[in-house]
Amino acid sequence: MDIPSSLAIVALAAAIHASFQITVSVLTLLSGHAIGAKRSQYNVLRLNWSFIGGTATMTLLILSFISLLLIHLFGPIDVPLQVWAVACGLVFGIGVAVWLFYFRKEKGTKLWIPRVLAEHLNDRSKATKHSAEAYSLGLTSVIAELVFIVPSMLISALVLLQLPSAWQLFGIALYVVISLSSLVVVSTLIGGGHSISKIQKWREENKGFLQFAAGSALVALGFFVYIYKVVAEASGVL
Repeated sequence: MDIPSSLAIVALAAAIHASFQITVSVLTLLSGHAIGAKRSQYNVLRLNWSFIGGTATMTLLILSFISLLLIHLFGPIDVPLQVWAVACGLVFGIGVAVWLFYFRKEKGTKLWIPRVLAEHLNDRSKATKHSAEAYSLGLTSVIAELVFIVPSMLISALVLLQLPSAWQLFGIALYVVISLSSLVVVSTLIGGGHSISKIQKWREENKGFLQFAAGSALVALGFFVYIYKVVAEASGVL
């Protein structure tokens, strides 16, 4: 697998990561509670960027951990094709699950996560007043999204292990930056004066598209990597 193709796969996986809505939901809750408490625009943005910093840190840690685990189990370049096949199957399966279950079938943008976890994130966002708390909330929000993002990270880690060391670091940075894009856009809109209600209304009106796009992208990613890597190498094409 050449470097441009590998980085394209990592970028697609990161874009899929960015399309998931748990961290976006928590960020809008955090901003809404801060604005409702009459905090200054500077303080609202400070909390937002601390939250984004927490999500970036946890994303980096999880991706690095998966990569190190794969190296420990299989070595840096000798990952069996069976592992690639399993990873593609997980990506494909999560894509179908996103199609069917991601948003709850009710008004609003409630997600298919345990209500206890959703209430915990809501309570934490309401109680957050300092940058360190917002940073911690960002860490927790990524963990809450693990079931959806781990397959994409697994594929990315497998692809990154095939690259030279310098490109591996670049690929990890590329994944983290792209995965944060939705949070950066929302924070920028809030900083530009857009109301939380308008952002939330757009999310609610387009949740069907977001769900379909994320699920379809996961299915396409799993299918492409399976054909390009597993089938091609097993048949001796590559």
